[in-house]
Amino acid sequence: MSSPIRILVVNPGSTTTKLGLFENEKQVTTAKIDHSPADLEAYPKILDQYPMRRDAMLAFLFRQGIAPKELSAVVGRGGLLKPMVSGTYKVSQQMVDDLRSGRYGEHASNLGAVLAFGFHTEFGMPAYIVDPVVVDEMLDIARFSGLKEMPRRSIWHALNIRAVVRQTCIREGWDFSKDNFVATHLGGGISVVALQGGRCIDVSNGLESGPYTPERAGTLPTLDLAALCYSGKYTHAEVKKMVVGRGGLVNYLGTSNLIEISDRIDKGDEYARNVLLGMAHQVAKEIGSYYAALKGNIRAFVITGGAAKCTHLVEYIKEYIEPIGRVVVVPGEDELAALAMGGLRVLRGEEQAKDY
Repeated sequence: MSSPIRILVVNPGSTTTKLGLFENEKQVTTAKIDHSPADLEAYPKILDQYPMRRDAMLAFLFRQGIAPKELSAVVGRGGLLKPMVSGTYKVSQQMVDDLRSGRYGEHASNLGAVLAFGFHTEFGMPAYIVDPVVVDEMLDIARFSGLKEMPRRSIWHALNIRAVVRQTCIREGWDFSKDNFVATHLGGGISVVALQGGRCIDVSNGLESGPYTPERAGTLPTLDLAALCYSGKYTHAEVKKMVVGRGGLVNYLGTSNLIEISDRIDKGDEYARNVLLGMAHQVAKEIGSYYAALKGNIRAFVITGGAAKCTHLVEYIKEYIEPIGRVVVVPGEDELAALAMGGLRVLRGEEQAKDY
């Protein structure tokens, strides 16, 4: 019997490191390591955390009785890189240099590829990333925003959306590479995308536009936003935090916790209900827009993400879109498995790793 393909997956977050060990398709074990503010204060920059997170990966393997050289590959979460098409990418020195420099932005996810590459150089196994948030396959006509100085950008929950739609196709007997879908990731950010034969031809930017979210303001009235920016009441940093971090449900209700908000609705809080209905209304309108972008030719609407566990929100959205198409709801997310399966497809020769 041949040895299993053994993959270590690392998904760095701002205050956590999520790790997974997989043998072929089987998830052997996972761990979520919390990093306290005191731990993180010792590192002026995110990339300075590399030794601490590397040690966490080694300790995780040690607890499983696995030596690094027994791994077939290490797969990291892709960070803020140049726009690229979807797929699994070999981590290269150029990719690591771009991440270390913060050329395209700084985020904890930038550590994913850097940590994977560190294992590659130290222990010799391949290092990959899969479907980073900057996956860009938009139609050229979808890039026009109305101002040539501000082209529309492709930032979305590519990893989870593509993995969920792919698995849905396997389960339903559909063809990911041929069928069309409007897919929605509901989380702290919300992405709505038009998938045409596996390619995301248009997308609501999950960071700064589209519907309001638990903590983001989404698309705002532009003249009012310009007036607010020049009111003298707020700094640039304060406005950015207002629209990304303290917008959406946080702004209206003081919390992004959908369990708490659902409880308030169940107890008769009409304002909370209307705010959540407003978010569902905006999400449904966005879904309708991408249904139109695919000219109505879709197999199904797919809804996923952590906030898809909120029954109130999902049912509100379904009231709008069920009359025009089948709705498949896959609550939650499994990014560790999505990363592992991207690496596994390459190691099995089912897909070729792309160069950065």
